Amino acid sequence: MKRMKKCEVCKAYTLDVSHCGKPTHSPHPPKFSIDDKYAAYRRMNFQNGN
Repeated sequence: MKRMKKCEVCKAYTLDVSHCGKPTHSPHPPKFSIDDKYAAYRRMNFQNGN
């Protein structure tokens, strides 16, 4: 089953891997887990502006 993707350039939704010549990404947030092993790395990356 294909999942919906979102184009960063034109904000359009598509099922393709690329749109407008740029790669697309998933518009859905990751699943929540209490036992998140990478939360500290994600917060550190967010605080650094990446």
